[in-house]
Amino acid sequence: MDRYELRRLDYSLTEDHKDLQAAYRQLFDSHCSIETVWAAEESGYDKSLWERLCAMGASSMAVGEQAGGDGATLVDLALVAEEVGRVLAPVPWIDHVVAVRLWERLGGVDPEAVAGTRIVGLDPRIEVSTGRRLIGSGAVADQIIVRDGDDVIVVGHDTRSERVNNLARLPMAWVDPAAADRRVVLGSGPDAVVEYVRALDEWRVLTAAALAGLVEQTMTIAAEFAKTRYTLGVPISTLQAISHPLANMAIVVQGGRGLSRRAAWFLDNEPDERPELAGCAFVFMAEEAAKAATMAVHIQGGLGVSAEAAATAYLIRARGWPLAGGDPGITARRIAEICAEREAAAVAAAK
Repeated sequence: MDRYELRRLDYSLTEDHKDLQAAYRQLFDSHCSIETVWAAEESGYDKSLWERLCAMGASSMAVGEQAGGDGATLVDLALVAEEVGRVLAPVPWIDHVVAVRLWERLGGVDPEAVAGTRIVGLDPRIEVSTGRRLIGSGAVADQIIVRDGDDVIVVGHDTRSERVNNLARLPMAWVDPAAADRRVVLGSGPDAVVEYVRALDEWRVLTAAALAGLVEQTMTIAAEFAKTRYTLGVPISTLQAISHPLANMAIVVQGGRGLSRRAAWFLDNEPDERPELAGCAFVFMAEEAAKAATMAVHIQGGLGVSAEAAATAYLIRARGWPLAGGDPGITARRIAEICAEREAAAVAAAK
């Protein structure tokens, strides 16, 4: 049997996986309440939480041992991303670990970036950008990796850009690579572009995993509310108009988890076999997370739409987080192109 054959279909977690996820769940439960999320909305960043995460190895785990890291797989990172999304953690963890992994693949990485004492941002949009661009972690990143034509560069500014208010409550800012105080080319040519495209896929996988965690928590919030509200002497959770949408949320959680973990495994082990999976996970969760969070608000009625309701915080992030990577429709179009090219190649080979 091919050593990958079983794993292509079985995405159950090992005990090590479960222990890893449990450890980060405990950290976030202790240090990232909804009050912490609300308190960080003005800046989009909680420095104390970031330092706790890095002290636990959330930054260094992403790179190989030769670079001073722990050599975590993308599946490991997806499990942490689920916990980031579950609590709406106001930290640029996904951007940072994807950028650091890209830096390592291009031939070396800043030790301070590995440790997390220096935050590295990333431009995750699939379309090639030129000039000034909005970057989700731009207001807090010390360095930012962007693509400039066939070059992959890391830029730094002596003064950080001012945060731009945004739906996702991210530390988003305009960044102009041409105006950078420091600019270093990490790689040039087709090979560097391939690695950058892989980084974009990693960003999409981890964002999809975070959105699956977000939906899990918004489902829990809605379900707990539905169990405590009564109409005609019965809990509203027993009504089909409530119970069926909650069941749909549970399906989205399991589907999103399975798809993001599968995409992560293929990207790590057989990146050329199913290149569309990362985009599929991202597009699926970008659409379904917003629907699930909207339904959670609907279930709670007037309370759900109030500014102080946790469901509202989950709704705006479900709608806003995917947009940091640009229009999800562009990713959907890329998925179609990949599948069409594969089908055309199969037809040509059969002739």
